[in-house]
Amino acid sequence: MKKSSITVLVILAAFLAAAPSFARSTRTTSSTTTQNSVSESGTTQRKMSKLRHGRRSSRYGHRHRRHWREHFATSSYDENNTAGDNPIGEDPVVRAAAIDALGNYNGSALAIDPNTGRILAMVNQKLALSEGAEPCSTIKLAVGLAALSERVVTRDTPVKIGRRTQMNLTQALAHSNNTYFEVLGRKLGFDKVKHYANLFGLGELAGYNIEGEHLGIYPDEELDSKLGGVGRMCSFGESISLTPLQLGALVSAMANGGTLYYLQHPTSPEELLNFQPKVKRVLDISNAIPEMVDGMAGAVQYGTARTLRTSFSEEPILGKTGTCSSNGTRFGWFAGYANTNYGRIVTVVFLRGGYEVFGPKAAEITGRLYRNLYDHSYFAAKAPVEKAADTAVGASQ
Repeated sequence: MKKSSITVLVILAAFLAAAPSFARSTRTTSSTTTQNSVSESGTTQRKMSKLRHGRRSSRYGHRHRRHWREHFATSSYDENNTAGDNPIGEDPVVRAAAIDALGNYNGSALAIDPNTGRILAMVNQKLALSEGAEPCSTIKLAVGLAALSERVVTRDTPVKIGRRTQMNLTQALAHSNNTYFEVLGRKLGFDKVKHYANLFGLGELAGYNIEGEHLGIYPDEELDSKLGGVGRMCSFGESISLTPLQLGALVSAMANGGTLYYLQHPTSPEELLNFQPKVKRVLDISNAIPEMVDGMAGAVQYGTARTLRTSFSEEPILGKTGTCSSNGTRFGWFAGYANTNYGRIVTVVFLRGGYEVFGPKAAEITGRLYRNLYDHSYFAAKAPVEKAADTAVGASQ
C-alpha cells in the first residue's frame, strides 16, 4: 500500500473516532443555543408583557387624568347671607345661634316650633323663600312614610338591594341607601308616590301669607325611565324641586305626631302678639313615625349625619342628609329635630355651591346651631314663671 493511501486511512479513522464526540458537541451547542433562544424569548415575552402592562397602566392613568369631573359655577360662600332679612318677630336667641352656625356659607338656616308652625328663625330669607332645589336624599323621608302607610314594608322588613345583600328601613335611612328607596318607589308606583308627596305638602306653598315665598315643584308625570323613572325620583328626588319651608313643614309634622301646620313668619310685634297656629291638615302617620325615628337617629349616631356630633351630643337629634347637584350647583341638605325632655325644635339647613357643599356639612352646621342653643340653656327645664306664661299664651290661642 502506498504511503499516501495509508495517510488517508489514518485521517479517516481519526475522523470516525472523533465523530461521536463532535456530534455530542454539536448537539450540546445546538441545545445550548435553543435554550438560550427560549430564555431570550422568555425575557422578551416578559419585556413585552411589561411593556404591554406599562402601556395599559399608562392608558388607565391617562383615563384617570382625563376622568370627567363635574365643574360648579356657584360659589359655596356668601359674606352677605343675611342681607335683606327681616328678623322682627323671630326668636333672637335662635336667630343668633343660626347666624353663627351658618357663618359665611352660601345657604339658609331655618328653625321652626313644630307644635305651632311658627318660624323661630329664617337666615337668608331670600334663599329660604326661593323656588327651592332638588331635595336629594331628603326625599327619602316622604318615601319612607308613604311605604309604611301603604304597608309595603315595616321597619324590620328586609329588602333585597344586591345579589346577596339585604337591608331594612332603619339601616337604609341611616346610611341613605339609594337602591333601597328605588325598590320602594317601584313597589309603590308613581301615582301613590305622588299622592303621598302632595299629601305631605310637596308641590304647594308651606307658608301662610309669607311674602316672597315661591312654590316648589312636584311633577305630574313620572321621570323618563331612561333617566331612572320613579326609582330615581324616590332616591335622589330628581325632577322635584323642594323648598326649605316645605321640608321644614313635613319634618315638623313628624316631630309633633302628624299635624301639618301652615308655617308662619311674624314680621312685626303686632303679628307676634296676635300669632295663632293654623292647621293645614292632620296626616295619618302616627303609626309610621315610630318606624322612622330609629333610622333618623341612626343617621346622626353612626350614619351620614354623624358629623353633627362633632359639635353637639348632649341631646338626641334625629334627621336626614341629602347631597346632589344640578346645572352647575351642588346642594347639601340636613333636616331634623332635637328630641328633648323640654321641647322640640325643627331645623333645616340648605347649602348650595361647589365641592365644599354636601349633606354632612349641613349636618355639621346644624350641630353648631344646637350647640349654640344648648349653651344658652335653650333646652333647659323651664322655670315656673315661664311655664305659667306659656300656659297663658296657649289659653289665648
